[in-house]
Amino acid sequence: MQSATVRISTTSHNLLKELAARSGESMQVILDRAIEQYRRQAFLQEANQAYAALRNNSEAWQAELEEREAWDVTLSDEWE
Repeated sequence: MQSATVRISTTSHNLLKELAARSGESMQVILDRAIEQYRRQAFLQEANQAYAALRNNSEAWQAELEEREAWDVTLSDEWE
């Protein structure tokens, strides 16, 4: 696995060491998980903002509702 050096504060480094010691996992694993969680949170926040913008545009929102209605018909399709 390739690695890179990243500077973090002493406080963050100490917290990372403490979390690793408590969990029994490496600091790298803890950091990787934290970054992935942050990435997911940012994605959901962006999606929520886009959804709110769509909702605030009455014409676009109406088009969204119409498209949902068209797709809802497919829910009754039976698998054969």
